[in-house]
Order: sequence, then C-alpha cells, then structure tokens
Amino acid sequence: MNFLGDIGLFELSLISIFFIFYFVYLVRIYRIGKQIEVNLKGIFLKFFIRILFFSLLIISLIGPKFGIREEKVEVIGKDIMIAVDLSESMNANDIQPSRIEKVKFEIKRIINEFDNDRLGIIMFSGEAFVQCPLTYDNNALNLFVETLNTGLVPNSGTDFGPPLELGLSKLQDESSEEKDIKSKIIILFSDGEDFGDETEESIEKIKENSLKLFSIGIGTEKGSRIKDNFGKFKKDKEGNDVITKLNSSSLRETADKTGGKYYEISKNKNEISQMISDIKNIKGDVIDEKMSNVSDNKYFYFLLCALILIAVDFIFVSKIITL
Repeated sequence: MNFLGDIGLFELSLISIFFIFYFVYLVRIYRIGKQIEVNLKGIFLKFFIRILFFSLLIISLIGPKFGIREEKVEVIGKDIMIAVDLSESMNANDIQPSRIEKVKFEIKRIINEFDNDRLGIIMFSGEAFVQCPLTYDNNALNLFVETLNTGLVPNSGTDFGPPLELGLSKLQDESSEEKDIKSKIIILFSDGEDFGDETEESIEKIKENSLKLFSIGIGTEKGSRIKDNFGKFKKDKEGNDVITKLNSSSLRETADKTGGKYYEISKNKNEISQMISDIKNIKGDVIDEKMSNVSDNKYFYFLLCALILIAVDFIFVSKIITL
C-alpha cells in the first residue's frame, strides 16, 4: 500500500513557503489583536482551519493510493527472434575486430533499443538451435550474446533454412490461432554464404504467415582469410588460403521474397540504425496478458475536503481583520 507516495522537492517547497509566510502573518495578527484587544480565539480557529485545508491540498497533490485490486494488463509489443550465423566464415576480420564480434556488439544495441519487446536468439550454421527463448530479460539476453562463438554449433556450411524454420516455429508457438502475427519479426545476421537447399521452402512458409524478415549482411566484397577455432587460417585442397566474401545477393533475395528488407555492415557502411528505426515503425500487437496489483489514487476525496474547508474559511469563520 502506498498511502502518500514520495514527497518531492516541489511539495516540500510549497509546505515550507506556506509555513514561513503564515507564521509571519500570524505573529502580525497576534500583535495587532493585542493592541486593539480583539478576541484571538477566532484568529487561532482560522489558523487551524487553514493549516488543515492546506495539508489536505498537499496530500491530494501527492496522490494518496490505497486499496489493492487485481487488474488484467495487456502487454503491447513485438516478438523478435535474432538468428546469428556461427559458421567459421564469421571469424573473418575484414570487419574489425571480426565479423562475429561486430555482430555481438550490434545485437546488444538492438536489445537496448527494444527493451519493451520480447527477444530471443537462434544460433545456426548447417543446423539451428535456440540459444535463448523469447524473453523480456535484457540481462539474460546480453549474457547469451556474450557467449556466442563459432565453436557452439557444428560447422558444415551455412544453411538459412533451419534458422528461418526454427524462428517461424518459435514465433508461432507464442501466438494463439486467432491472433495475427504481423508484429513478429526475424532478424537474420550472416555473411550470406548460403549452401543449403531448404531456404526456399522456409521462405514460402514465412510469406504464408506474414512474418517480417530483416536480413543483415556483414563483411566486405574484398573479403579476408578465415581462422578456424584453433587460430589457424583455413586452406583449400590445393593449400591456398580460403577467402570469404560478403554475398549480399543471397541475403537481399531472401529478404525481398518475404517482403522484408536487406541491410549491410561493411567497412564504410552500417545500416543497423536504419533497421532499428524501421522495426520501431511496425505497430505492436498484444503479445502477452498478465494480472497486476494496482492501487487506486484517492486524491479526489482529500481535494473535496480541502475545498469544503476553504468555503468554511470564507463564509463561517470569525470576522476578517483588515490590515
């Protein structure tokens, strides 16, 4: 129960000013009353009534709350699944300090920007796994992001199909059959080297369910060498260094086919801010309902009593002394 709430600086200032000026006024009235031999009982009664109605006014301004009741609260927002490519090509350092470290930094930005929405994380390469289910817990999300590395999933080449299929499944799990899922979004981070054969089927399912897909390509057209999980540069069968380059066309095509949008992170370009802005422009839906204990603000009763006492002060209290 919060009867009076927190008394702020404004309320304390009003109380202090009132008592200082009214004390000066009372001393002056007392001196004049003694000089002209006026009955001071009426003056002190008037003082008491003014103190009382002023106190009631301050209490109503603070907003007293009491009486707890349960109320159903609808949570308006978006559900966002972030799919992160953890294939070995994400170790490339054409984006400093590396592609995967840059992605982790940008995901933390996204988490901070959408702190009123539910976010989840999917990690993938040839297969996809849920690293963090949909949650409002930003601290947990940031901890999971920090642990992302290319050694967490089997590296058998990149396939967009499994993460898109898994993201769709998890977003549908959070929706009732009657609800539209237009406020449910998949964000796909990758360097675009898609070697899977299930992507087209997953794209069709996303289109059928009207999900929003935003793809982010990370890397450069020039590319760079790839370090494996042991810190050595990968070689092809002929002993040459393997060079990984950003394949923006596959990511752009994936986004375009679902009615989504493609963004890019390269040496001279970072379109994450634009993506964040575009997602914020999507209208949120009711994504959750919960019961909350609320207290009613009872300021009106104190205000009404104060107004009645003010009327009494002007009408019925003893005669006014004109200074």
